[in-house]
Amino acid sequence: MPPLPLRLLVVVAVLILAPRLALSHLCSTPPGDPCPPFPSSSAPPYPFSALPGCGHPSFQIRCASPHSLLSINGLSFSLLRYDPNSSSLTLSPCPTPPPSSLDNCSSPPPPPRSSAIPSRTISLSGSPFRISDSSCSRLSMLRPCPPPNLPNCSRCPWECKLIKSPINLLRDCGSNAHRFSSQQGCQADVLGYLDNVLNFGIEVEFDSAQDSYFASCPACRADGGVCGFNSSDPGKQFICFRSQSRISPPWIRRGNPNRVAALGLIFALTCLLLLFSGIVTIFRSRRLGAASSSEEDPNVVFLRRHRLASLLPPVFTYEELEESTDRFDPRRKIGDGGFGSVFLGRLRDGRTVAVKHLHKHHNAAAAGRAFSTKLFCNEILILSSIDHPNLVKLHGYCSDPRGLLLVYDYVPNGTLADHLHGPKSSHKKGSLTWPVRLDMAVQIATAIEYLHFSVTPPIVHRDITSSNIFVEKDMRIKVGDFGLSRLLVFDRTGNPSSTTDSEYIWTGPQGTPGYLDPDYHRSFRLTDKSDVYSFGVVLLELLSGMKAVDQERAKAEMALADLVVSRIQTGMLHEVVDPAMAVGGGGEAAMEEGVSAVAELAFRCVAADKDDRPDAREVAEELRRIKGRARGGPGLNIAAAVVPADVARE
Repeated sequence: MPPLPLRLLVVVAVLILAPRLALSHLCSTPPGDPCPPFPSSSAPPYPFSALPGCGHPSFQIRCASPHSLLSINGLSFSLLRYDPNSSSLTLSPCPTPPPSSLDNCSSPPPPPRSSAIPSRTISLSGSPFRISDSSCSRLSMLRPCPPPNLPNCSRCPWECKLIKSPINLLRDCGSNAHRFSSQQGCQADVLGYLDNVLNFGIEVEFDSAQDSYFASCPACRADGGVCGFNSSDPGKQFICFRSQSRISPPWIRRGNPNRVAALGLIFALTCLLLLFSGIVTIFRSRRLGAASSSEEDPNVVFLRRHRLASLLPPVFTYEELEESTDRFDPRRKIGDGGFGSVFLGRLRDGRTVAVKHLHKHHNAAAAGRAFSTKLFCNEILILSSIDHPNLVKLHGYCSDPRGLLLVYDYVPNGTLADHLHGPKSSHKKGSLTWPVRLDMAVQIATAIEYLHFSVTPPIVHRDITSSNIFVEKDMRIKVGDFGLSRLLVFDRTGNPSSTTDSEYIWTGPQGTPGYLDPDYHRSFRLTDKSDVYSFGVVLLELLSGMKAVDQERAKAEMALADLVVSRIQTGMLHEVVDPAMAVGGGGEAAMEEGVSAVAELAFRCVAADKDDRPDAREVAEELRRIKGRARGGPGLNIAAAVVPADVARE
């Protein structure tokens, strides 16, 4: 093989690669000025860049303090936040001093200051960005308080347009505004509210799958290159600056006496270099593939869109939870239901937890998997927003193709159903004296009261059953299993003075037979009174010790609510009162009075018409009152308990 062509090839390669290697080094150099939110010790990561010709053309930023600036379609934005684990940015339009013509565009006029509201619609068309659903939803729910407080619309047409329809601020949300039907209430100062929203930042997303820059860059970076672009050639915009070492082999020179040996050495070194590069590339691609699959998991993306990442519970790996349960050993199974199996687990930090493995529903195929995913995400969003001593705590979750896992408090004493109806219920009932049962009822009612009245928007559990009420060793309780829960967001578009007629949401009935609200089952209208009905059935279980549904009973009495209500109406309550709870009851007279009062309350809770039922706050207050007088007062004859006429069933 003649050596001349090889020498020419090396020279040409050096001449071609030299400028690219120089620019590659320049693109990897940290900027002189601080570039928040990126660390000052390194260059902004791809696709961002502060230098011309580097990064992605739509992500060229100007480093500044306290926020770097990004320009989209002629508008400048402050880059507030960037999460490297998601394809989203939080941007705020750069404040601009209001012109003098806008002094009268609000009443009363605010003091002179810069405003984040731009003088035209924010449009991201033609760019790789799109406004996130959460930001569109926030503006679509905004409306002025009637009548709207409008300025002089001839002088301030843009401000009038925003006050009447704030969604006009974001052009890309206009076509999707109909999807967000929830109402958050009116605002008297719409412009001030919009200014606050923009100062806090709007979330925009970019789609890497639809852009040639994003499609080409991973391979370039995996090969050790730096991604950039050539603005002078529209047909070949993407450039990969290869980070190759500059070698000037001494044997590629004229007059070398051992050219054959030199070429053989070059060939051997080239093979070794290619083998080493192949191994490194495979290792990097596997790591990048694993990271990419985690970032693109639809459940994780959904959760981050609907709640700030800082408010979500920790994420566990599938391997960590598999290890904590001895590979989901059946001997560690502590519960099994229609939606998942629960295993006892011990985390690496020593905590004992309950790990729920949601069923995959193979028989239901895609529909079943979608339902499991909905339960999974719903429970995480609900439990990450509430905190109460009588509600289970969610310690974390894992979204993996091998399974959806939820990590809870471990409650070591089983469920209320275990104590009342389980294999060892005859033994356990000895500890369920009347004072204990009454205290349990108060705790359950307090938890439901918290969900309905202390959380905004209110939460309807939809599955209050004795199997979802967990018992601590000290007989205190925790309500769990929020997979079917729903936020009760009312539609107030009708009569503003309406209350009960509009306080419901339309949804298909879901729940456990025997506890399911018949009004909800009949009308498909879910209200907070649906939880009250289910709790009424739990009260009847505490009073009678019987199951909510028992196929061994007569057909007319198969449902516990029908059985006990018929006994109450005929004055025969004593026939269904659990005799086991009289042990240690603290006085027969006090117990009889309490049983009668709780039976009357349960009777009202399971009324067929939701309007005849008390709300959760009334239920909790009544139970606390019954508990407060449990140690005194004259006894009542349970057999002679009388039901008030105004709550009698038809």
